[in-house]
Amino acid sequence: MPILPPFETLLQRLVAEPSISSVSPEWDQSNVRVIDLLQEWFDALGFRTEKLPVPGCPGKFNLVATAGSGPDGLVLSGHTDTVPCDESRWSSDPFILTERDGRFHGLGTCDMKGFFAVILEAVRGLDLKRLQKPLIILATADEESTMCGARTLVETQRKLGRHAVIGEPTGLKPVRLHKGIAMEAVRVVGRSGHSSNPALGNNALEGMYQVLGEILAWRAELQDRYRNPLFEVATPTVNLGHIHGGDNPNRICGECELHLDIRPLPGMELESLRAALKVRLERRLAGTGLTLELHSLFDGIPAMETAASASIVRAAESLTGHSAEAVAFGTEGPYLNALGMETVILGPGSIDQAHQPDEYLEQAQIDPAVRLVRDLVLHFCAS
Repeated sequence: MPILPPFETLLQRLVAEPSISSVSPEWDQSNVRVIDLLQEWFDALGFRTEKLPVPGCPGKFNLVATAGSGPDGLVLSGHTDTVPCDESRWSSDPFILTERDGRFHGLGTCDMKGFFAVILEAVRGLDLKRLQKPLIILATADEESTMCGARTLVETQRKLGRHAVIGEPTGLKPVRLHKGIAMEAVRVVGRSGHSSNPALGNNALEGMYQVLGEILAWRAELQDRYRNPLFEVATPTVNLGHIHGGDNPNRICGECELHLDIRPLPGMELESLRAALKVRLERRLAGTGLTLELHSLFDGIPAMETAASASIVRAAESLTGHSAEAVAFGTEGPYLNALGMETVILGPGSIDQAHQPDEYLEQAQIDPAVRLVRDLVLHFCAS
């Protein structure tokens, strides 16, 4: 059996390779060095590896590593990118793995480079030639920004496996549902003019007042209509997050823009919500002479629901001793489900530490995570 570095060295090397993804070009980076590291290590363990460029995204790659063959395999999945960070707010260099107080600190330790180190630790002692069903490792690009890695897999209908685990930080408790997310911009365009006479213009701020009222009424209707008690916040949410309009008190506002965040429950389609919002706002502003413009700030992430009866959910619940939960944050789960898999979100670390200065992974969760991954492999691939 090839000798891999110990767990701490694996994690240290992954953290040391910057792989920030961002919709802002000045922050965005390639993930190729992380992919190359993972490919080297899984090659050494005897996996067949494929390094897949993401079309239209220079410098972005997915990795698929496979042991065994056949249908109904187990997919262990994670993203290789991290969010940007403000190094001045960290107590230590975010790209140097630092151990203190029983925690490994570093950018991506829990979200989610640590999961790849867990996988490597879990499979290093297994005889892959004795697998009766395939084990597939999936490492994706740009989960934190465009989801281009997962989207490409859906667009190409990449066949992977039947059961999937995404190792996002859930405190080693399985998650089978999460809300979706969309971020939308609403712009009202009027006509500027001197504030001394309202007839000289058409005030976009006053139009936005009507828009805000309509959105709040729509939100109330959605929350009356849709409810899922499995979620901590049982209803869909619509958050008014940013607004800007006009340029001076003595000018009639000619343009005003609002940004909002929509988090739908499973069963609510993003495109249907966008279409409904557009119809309502157009109707509200009809006859005002104001122009309404809507566009999505990003494509959005669908909500996810994997059936409680799915084999991967039942196995995860049995091995962890926890019933599967629902969360509000988004993952690549809906894309894996769209490829015919049944997906559970399950990994070490806490989502509370993700995207934060001094991000960390509790050392006490590492050994249980390794055992859990190994048990899942044995359950789905060796039995």
